[in-house]
Amino acid sequence: MAKLSDEEKELLEAELLELRLEHLDLETALEHIPITPLTQMQIARIKKRKLKIKDKIEKLEDKLIPDILA
Repeated sequence: MAKLSDEEKELLEAELLELRLEHLDLETALEHIPITPLTQMQIARIKKRKLKIKDKIEKLEDKLIPDILA
């Protein structure tokens, strides 16, 4: 993987922070949604979004943290 410029690192770190905050917001929302049949679909959507965000976070972290074995 090519070395990232300082500007690229800053952009990735900003995106990573934004994703972490969104992930935390979704976690908080899940904790406060009353579980009813009508909210089950909302909960499923939030969990799916959380998983997508978690995957993006991991990919960005991989870009920002150099692979020690490489």
